[in-house]
Amino acid sequence: MTPEAVEPLLEKKMDGFSTMFLLVSEKKIGTSAIQTRATAGVANATYIFCLPGSPGACKDAWDEILLHQLDYRYRPCNFVEILPRLDEHLRRPKAKGATA
Repeated sequence: MTPEAVEPLLEKKMDGFSTMFLLVSEKKIGTSAIQTRATAGVANATYIFCLPGSPGACKDAWDEILLHQLDYRYRPCNFVEILPRLDEHLRRPKAKGATA
């Protein structure tokens, strides 16, 4: 029930995470990976990752995806690099005619 509970709260869904997790899982557990319901997105300028409950799946997600994406040195881009843009929609727009 976690994906159904969390997804309506997400302001930006990260569909690529689900796909990447599926690819990682398929290498480990074969076609059983089709059952995964991993999802991720951003809510209130915060990354949220919903993973399967098994320790192995959580380890795979960390080792194969999140470890790299949460490392600012990972290239060509990473989650850290886009952190400043996460809350753009929360910032109040400038008043008409404002210069600063």
